[in-house]
Order: sequence, then structure tokens, then C-alpha cells
Amino acid sequence: MSIPYDDHDWLAEAIQESLEAPPVPDRYAVGAVIVDHGGEVLATGYTGEGHPHHHAEEAALLKLAGRPGLDLSRATVYTSLEPCTTRRSRPATCTQLVLDAGIRRVVLAWREPLLFADCDGVGTLRRAGAEVIEIPELAAQVRAINAHVLIPTSV
Repeated sequence: MSIPYDDHDWLAEAIQESLEAPPVPDRYAVGAVIVDHGGEVLATGYTGEGHPHHHAEEAALLKLAGRPGLDLSRATVYTSLEPCTTRRSRPATCTQLVLDAGIRRVVLAWREPLLFADCDGVGTLRRAGAEVIEIPELAAQVRAINAHVLIPTSV
């Protein structure tokens, strides 16, 4: 008998996905997994996948663009880092992309630190009616994966 995945397990999968992101000094390595209500993985993504400016949620959502009519209203986005609300490289933020896709449930490990931008993904999602679950016990893994941006290097 198999034990069904839960939010903790799916978020751990998103954190694993973030390991695919090449470490770049001016961006976080983030992973995302989009799972439908029945527990099927619809798409995954990581920072820089497909294009250097792609964020993890964006990369995953782009994989679903070829599936018109796909109802994501009961899907969940699992993301290692809070979806962005400020971007210099794209007109739409990841928070907006998630909401525009119809996704109303997001599970994350770590809120974005005030390093590159002042992010309010959790608040923005909640104000739009989305359910946001934080699993902070997995945040240390995300911080470790992102040590390349968190620990200043000496020259």
C-alpha cells in the first residue's frame, strides 16, 4: 500500500527541482511543482529553465500553455520560495501569473528575503482569495541551496 503524498512531500519535490537551477549571483535558485487536485504532477520548473530570466513558477506555467481549457482552479503550486511581486525582467510577476492561471492554492517553504526586491507574494495571493500554506521547517534547505546569494563573497 502506498502512502499518498502530502503538502510536505510535494514541497520537498519543489525544493529538489530547485537544485536544477544554475547558481547565479543575482538570483535565487527556486523550484516549482504544479499538482492537480488528484495528485498528478502537471508541470515542474526551476529558475532559468528555458530562458535565463524565467522564474520557477513561470517556467512551470509555460509548460501548461499548450493545454487550452485546462482547469487549474483546484491545482496547487508548490514553490521553494515565495512567488515574486516585483520583477525587472518581465512585465508579469509570478504571483500574477499564478493568479491569472486560475490557481488558488500555493504552498511554499520560505518567504523571499529583502535582498533583491520587496516581495509581498503571500499577502498579494491571500488578498486575491488564494490559500497560502507555509512550511517553514523546509526553509533551511532553501536557504542552503541559495547560499550563493545570501553569503557575500570576498574579492
